[in-house]
Amino acid sequence: MVNAIVLITVDRGRVNAVAQQLVALDGVTEVFSVAGRYDLVAVLRSPSNERIADLVTSDIMAIPYIANTETLLAFQVFSKYDLETMFAIGLE
Repeated sequence: MVNAIVLITVDRGRVNAVAQQLVALDGVTEVFSVAGRYDLVAVLRSPSNERIADLVTSDIMAIPYIANTETLLAFQVFSKYDLETMFAIGLE
């Protein structure tokens, strides 16, 4: 499983609309509205690097009102939950 975090700056007044479009994308598992330098944080989980690349460069960037993104690719995930099993449902 490949995991990535995308930090997103959104045009003023468009945070909720953009968040709803993001969370509807296959491979985007959570979207957080946050305070600080960025407006949204999207968590991406996918079986391949290629799908993460498509999500970031095609799907996410096609959403209107996204001004800027910064993508962080995870090397390792540390969690008290078994994320591999949780997100593997239906991938057989």
